[in-house]
Amino acid sequence: MQHHFDAIVLGVGGVGSAALHHLAQRGCRVLGIDRFAPGHARGSSHGQTRAIRQAYFEHPNYVPLLLRAYELWRELEQQSDAQLLFTPGLLEIGAADGQLISGIRHSAELHQLNVEEISRNDITARFPGFHLPDGNIALLEPEGGYLLVEQCVRAHAEMAQRNGAVLDIGAAVLDWSSHGNTCTVTTEQQQYTADRLVITAGAWAGELLRDLGVNFAVVRKHLHWYRVAPHHYSLANQSPVWFYQTPGGCYYGFPQVEAGSIKVCEHSFDTEQFGPSDTIDNPLQLPTDVDPHEQERVAQFLKHHLPHASQDATGHSVCMYTLSPDEHFVVDRHPDFENVVFAAGLSGHGFKFASVLGELVADLTLGSTEPSAALAASEFLSLARLAH
Repeated sequence: MQHHFDAIVLGVGGVGSAALHHLAQRGCRVLGIDRFAPGHARGSSHGQTRAIRQAYFEHPNYVPLLLRAYELWRELEQQSDAQLLFTPGLLEIGAADGQLISGIRHSAELHQLNVEEISRNDITARFPGFHLPDGNIALLEPEGGYLLVEQCVRAHAEMAQRNGAVLDIGAAVLDWSSHGNTCTVTTEQQQYTADRLVITAGAWAGELLRDLGVNFAVVRKHLHWYRVAPHHYSLANQSPVWFYQTPGGCYYGFPQVEAGSIKVCEHSFDTEQFGPSDTIDNPLQLPTDVDPHEQERVAQFLKHHLPHASQDATGHSVCMYTLSPDEHFVVDRHPDFENVVFAAGLSGHGFKFASVLGELVADLTLGSTEPSAALAASEFLSLARLAH
C-alpha cells in the first residue's frame, strides 16, 4: 500500500464515509482509516434506521443543508443502485407553544416548506395508530422519512473505493500531526502522510481533537424494538415516522422496516443530570445492557401514544451521541493547521446530514474556488462560535 496521499480521513462512519466518497469523486487520492469496517455497530451510525426531515425545529439555518442532503442521498441511490431514503412522511406532535411545534412552524415559514396541520379527526382517519393528546398539535411533513443507516455508510464507502479511495481497517489511530504542508498519521500498524487531513471520528473526536479545548461529551443512547401486529404501523398502511415532544421527554420511532416490530427511542436527555451510566469515558467500553428505567419510560410512552403497539420488547441496541457544548455541529478547519478539517459534535441529530457534510468537508479540505451552497450555508457551524 502506498503511504502518501492527497488526503487522509480518520473515521469512516456516517460523515467520514461521505467525505471519503466526495473526495474520491473529485479525483483526490484519499485514504480512509477506521478501527472497524464501514457499517459497524460500535459507534453512532447503526441500528437499522435514522430519521430525516426538512422543517428543522432545532435551528432554521440547517434547512438549506437538509435540502442539499436530500439531493445527495438521491444521487447516492442512483450511483449505488439501492434505495436508501424512504419518505412515508413524518408526524410530529407536541404542545402548540413547545420547542418542537413552534420551531417547525418557524423553519417552514422561513423556507416555504410543505408542512400540514392534522386535526384530531384526521389523525383518527389517516393515522389510527397514533394518539393526539389534549392540547397538542399534530404536524405532518410529507417529505419526512428515514434512511437505512448501515446501507448508507457502506454505499458511500463502496462508491469511494470505486473512485480509487483506499481503506485501512482494523488498527487504531495513535496520533496525528501537521507540519508545514504535510500531515502525519500513526496507527498501531502503519504511518502515513498526506497533504491534507480530515477528522470525522464520532465518539473519538474528543480524544483526537483535544487541542481545540472543546468538551465533546459522549452519551449512551438506547434503541428499542417492540412487537406490533403485521398490519399496524406498516408502510403498506401508510404509517409515518413519528416524533413526539411530551412532558416526560421526546420520543421518536419508525414504521415496520421488518415485519412484526417497530423501533422507538427516547431522544431527550438532561445534560445537567447525567448519571454515571449515561456518560461514556471510553467508547470501546460502551455498556450494551438494557437500561430498565429508560425501557420503562419508552413502554409508558407507547402505552399512551401508540395504542396498537404491544409491551413486548423484541430487540435492543445502543449507540452514542457526541454532544457539542451547544448541541449544534462543529465543522471547520483546525485553527492552527490550515490543512486539517474536522466535523464533530453531531449531538444525536447528525446522520441525516451525512451526505451534505461529506460534501462540505470536501469543500473545506480542497479549498474549492467555487464552493458549494452547503459551504455558504454552514458558517453558523464554525468553531468560532464556541469561543464566546
